[in-house]
Amino acid sequence: MRKLITLLIIVLLLFPKKVEAQNNAAGALAAVAGLAAIGAGIFAADQMEEQAELTATQWILKNHPELTSFSLKTLAFNGKKLKDMSSVSVILYNIQEFQPQEKPVLNGKKQVLFGFTSNGWVSESGVNFDKVKWYLIDESEWVKMMTSYVKVASGINDNSLIKNKLIEGKIVNKGLKVNGKLVVPFFELSGDMYVVTDYSSEMKFIYNERSLGIFLKDTRDLVQIGRSEIIDIHEYFFSK
Repeated sequence: MRKLITLLIIVLLLFPKKVEAQNNAAGALAAVAGLAAIGAGIFAADQMEEQAELTATQWILKNHPELTSFSLKTLAFNGKKLKDMSSVSVILYNIQEFQPQEKPVLNGKKQVLFGFTSNGWVSESGVNFDKVKWYLIDESEWVKMMTSYVKVASGINDNSLIKNKLIEGKIVNKGLKVNGKLVVPFFELSGDMYVVTDYSSEMKFIYNERSLGIFLKDTRDLVQIGRSEIIDIHEYFFSK
């Protein structure tokens, strides 16, 4: 909403003088209409983000009553435009517990909420959150997921080695780094190459160029998490 107001203020400041000086009302109105359309698009995207956050919070309250004081922050909506939202396959939220007090500090357990979307979740009629499947994970589940991902991305099958390197280091585009040294390099696949592993009764993992593909067995949807999101989630769990 603040973005829309800012755009309208810019319109009001810039165009009246030009209209008076050039007497070109039609051109000015067209420009105003164009900026207003951009503003409306930003406003609609902001509304969608707020609606998604509300839906995510409601899901947490319904399915995880043990969470009684927590922060929920969006990770995947940042910088998205309305026209891009229909292609978003995963919504991500960072969740962290805290102790209620006069000045609360976010220092409790960290979790990440995944919202896996199905085709058609965004349409001309709006957003259908019935087409979003929610999945909450903690640090231990993330390490388990990333161990499976790194195995399929690198060909290394030593679970203990990979787990230790994940906790000690960080994921980068080329693989796993510890103290700035690449210790587990990833395969360099082209865009049409895929390596698949069966992760659980719910999911298969697919390694592709710079992304983690997750095939949801229940809905038969293939969703993708970009390498940058993987890096962000890993840093969120293990940043000090």
